[in-house]
Amino acid sequence: MLTTPRTLNFWKAGLSSLPPEIWRREDWEVLILADNALTEIPAALGRLRAVHTLDLGHNALASVPDEIGGLAGLTRYLYLHDNRLTELPDTLGRLDRLGYLNVGENPLGRLPAALGKMAGLVELRAQKAELTALPESIGRLGRLRELWLGGNALTGLPESAGALCELRVLELRENALPHVPEALRALPLLRRIDLRGNRIEEVPPWIVRLPSLEKLDLRWNTVEDTAATVRELRERGCVVLT
Repeated sequence: MLTTPRTLNFWKAGLSSLPPEIWRREDWEVLILADNALTEIPAALGRLRAVHTLDLGHNALASVPDEIGGLAGLTRYLYLHDNRLTELPDTLGRLDRLGYLNVGENPLGRLPAALGKMAGLVELRAQKAELTALPESIGRLGRLRELWLGGNALTGLPESAGALCELRVLELRENALPHVPEALRALPLLRRIDLRGNRIEEVPPWIVRLPSLEKLDLRWNTVEDTAATVRELRERGCVVLT
């Protein structure tokens, strides 16, 4: 365990339950419980209202208490990845100042509509979460710059994704997309799109008009390397991998 005045670090500490040190004070700012064998988190977590960074990744959690939504100070990082979560509490929507959320590598199947209330999100990671669709509310994440959705079963993006006007990086590798999502044509700041390992056969002409596009990865699809749109993108300086 590494402890600084406002940091409690139990990374890889072999924990199966939470140690009493956590509850001896309520002004922790950083709480790291990653890479343990935790199966549950008590509702008392909601008392730690000063925490701005919470790492619960790489455990065996089957649920997250609703009280997590009461962590008013949680503004920087929340790691919930690589657990056994089948759903996320709607109270996450109360964390409207959180900047980074990672819920990947959980058998979620879906993301809650309340996600759209997390207006402060700059980066969202939901890779390998067994997603088949995204909620329409995702379009309300107006500050989002990076969206990582690889390793799911998505066949498209909701129309509302066209409102993600700050998006720079979009990772959709290893899904089931039959075409480049139409919603992307409205994203002026999009720089990198990763579409590896989908079912895409052609690149739509409108993609050439994305003003900020620097890299388009289409490997492991059936797009022809000599396609006119691919050639046009390369001529304007965009890196296209097929």
